[in-house]
Order: sequence, then C-alpha cells, then structure tokens
Amino acid sequence: MHTLIIDEARVHVPNHVVDQASFRNWLNSPDFPEQGRVSFLNGEVRVDMSKEQLFSHNQVKNEVAFVLTGIAKRTELGTYFPDGAFLTNVDADLSGQPDGLFIADATFTDGRIKLVEGAREGFVELEGSPDMVLEVVSDSSVEKDTLLLRDAYWQAGVREYWLIDARGDELSFEILKYTPDGYQEAAKSLDWLRSETFGAEFKLTRSTNKLGQPKFVLEVR
Repeated sequence: MHTLIIDEARVHVPNHVVDQASFRNWLNSPDFPEQGRVSFLNGEVRVDMSKEQLFSHNQVKNEVAFVLTGIAKRTELGTYFPDGAFLTNVDADLSGQPDGLFIADATFTDGRIKLVEGAREGFVELEGSPDMVLEVVSDSSVEKDTLLLRDAYWQAGVREYWLIDARGDELSFEILKYTPDGYQEAAKSLDWLRSETFGAEFKLTRSTNKLGQPKFVLEVR
C-alpha cells in the first residue's frame, strides 16, 4: 500500500494500482478516496488535495455549467456533465474528472462514448471521447491543464478543449479545436470565440458584483 500525504491529508494507493486498468478497478471499489481529485495520467496516479479557489475556479466553472446546461436542454443537442463526472480514454491513458464536459446525443449513439456502471451505484464513469471538455486553471494544475491534459485530450480525440485561467489580472479564455496535427485556436471575432460543437460564439467577461467580488458572465450569440 502506497500512502501519499498531501496538504496533511492521507491518500492510500493500493500496491496493485500500476496501470489504467488497475486504477479503474480501484475507482469502482469501496477503498477509492471520497475526497480530493484522484486521476490517472501518463502512467501515474495523480492526487490534488488543494482547496478550490471560490471565484477564479468555483464560480468560473459554475457559470460555464449554467450556460452550457441551458443550451444543451434548449437545443436537445446532448448532455453537459458538470464537475465530478469521471472520464476515461484508454488510448490516451487517461482517467480523471474534468471541470466539465459535453457529449452530444449523436456521440452516444455512434458509440464514441459509453456509460460504465459501478459495482453498486449505477453509472459512475464515461469511457471514450466527449465532444467538449472544460478545465479551469488553478495554482496546483497549471502544468497539468496547459500541457499534459491538452496533449491527453487531443490523443483522446476530444473535439473541443475549453481552457480558462481567471487567476491573474488578465482573464484568459481559449476554445481549442481538434485537428490531426494538434489543437488549434478557434476562430475569433474581437473577444468572441466560435464553438463548432455548440454552433455558437462565446465571450467570457469578468466584472464585480455589488459586494466588490468577482463576477463572471459567459455570453452567447
């Protein structure tokens, strides 16, 4: 049994977890940690126990989930899964929890992604290639989000990778679209970014509410 101690929290990784298959078996066992973000990427178990920043992370992904869930329901295009859904892609050696992801109904029916049942709890995992994945950068995830996951999602055939960094003075919002040679930035008109997945343009802005706290708005046209 390997024990990782991160931010004074203990995560016990069983000795038999040596590859993606054994990680997924652990994922569906009662021993899998209920706290923290535990993932498997590039042959390694990765654990992030850092606390979530309320505005530059929590409120950003909440705004994206609110808008994209509304679009998915209104258009009946597919389903938006907010933070917490486990995604696995065998070819990319990837298993983890994005900050959000979208799957078109056609992607389910074409078999590009499938639902995986857990031992006791119904469906607990998505396996395959979603149409869109969201990651919001935090201090503990810079390399993972901007380099490692960017490559892994491309290898997984994810059609759009939405990457947001709201930590600094400049708000960064990218929609990266899949090409055979890697991700390329989506078409841009001023601050509007084109999403082929949703057939719309998006703009993310930051202002302050009446309490002086950061407020994020994802506009659509």
